[in-house]
Amino acid sequence: MRTIALVVAAGRGSRLGGDVPKQYLSLAGTSVLRHSVATFAHHPAVDATRVVIHPDDRPQYDAATAGLVLLAPTHGGASRQESVLRGLESLADERPDAVLIHDGARPLVSGNTITNVIAALAAGPGAIAAVPVRDTLKKGEGNRIADTIDRRGLWRAQTPQGFRYHDILRAHREAIGREFTDDAQVAEHAGLAVTLVEDSEDNLKITTAHDLARAESLVGATWQALGDVRVGSGFDVHRFGPGDAVMLCGVRIPHSAALEGHSDADVGLHALCDALLATIGAGDIGQHFPPSDARWRAADSSAFVKHAAGLVRERGGVVAHVDLTLMCEAPRVSPHRTAMVARIAEILALAADRVSVKATTTERLGFTGRGEGIAASATATVRLPWTAPR
Repeated sequence: MRTIALVVAAGRGSRLGGDVPKQYLSLAGTSVLRHSVATFAHHPAVDATRVVIHPDDRPQYDAATAGLVLLAPTHGGASRQESVLRGLESLADERPDAVLIHDGARPLVSGNTITNVIAALAAGPGAIAAVPVRDTLKKGEGNRIADTIDRRGLWRAQTPQGFRYHDILRAHREAIGREFTDDAQVAEHAGLAVTLVEDSEDNLKITTAHDLARAESLVGATWQALGDVRVGSGFDVHRFGPGDAVMLCGVRIPHSAALEGHSDADVGLHALCDALLATIGAGDIGQHFPPSDARWRAADSSAFVKHAAGLVRERGGVVAHVDLTLMCEAPRVSPHRTAMVARIAEILALAADRVSVKATTTERLGFTGRGEGIAASATATVRLPWTAPR
């Protein structure tokens, strides 16, 4: 299925107080919305992601999503239900088979939850993340207990809520003028069967200051558990050859020559790939992508970096920071540094302030000084679950 995520972030968040809508508040050094959106944007089964925003929030949105590859945002309406309908209507030209509707104020959704909701859509028209009710429920009249509610079979609905695109679009159109609390209720009203997919309590919605503090605690606990900090380095060199542009850190730069070598000869990304592999003792780029293999001829080097970062994630780790230095007399790097940082941040799903790109010359000494090629060095810092040294 072609699956598109629709992240709804047009609300004002009035219950949290303050002048900043809750989706743009800081959570562990980046915005709540970026946490929410990045998980979908980098999920391998999600083909594209669009955010529904308030018309007044475009500057905050641009800052929150810098470096992420997303569809252009669309404007929401006066209610969440209207915002979802507008978002769904805006996806018509994208021709999705399925859509995942997610609240932008749920920043801790996991990739596993997304995977499970998508999998459930293979068997039916709808599926939602939900948590079974485990507490005893009381019905109150004023401040007195009037009754005890049987909790068997009761679930708390969360997001994402996934549906076959045309089914949920039709259901939302039919629901105009009615008030429903979530998209699953819209689907139920239209007669669509919706599957419950058990989720984690950690997929909380930021509504109050207490919720934000709890989310900060959960993110902090995750990082504290990753107490094995590793630093790896990488170094690469490519000579100049015939051509009219070079690839550096994922950015094409016009030049009087091209770089020769493995794949697209992106010396910066090759050094970064080796640095990431070094953090987990996984060899070097040549072992994973032999230059003798025709599959890698002219390949986009971002695939190598994503592979290395994926190996870190398979070990339960996260990439925390990367630093690159490019050594050349030409081309000039400084006009392209911002684009390079954004591209690397996109590849690794990092905030831009966790990526450093620098450039230097060798004062016309050596092969780089003679303009024969470009060298690059990279350092990567990752955090892994702590295991006692053997």
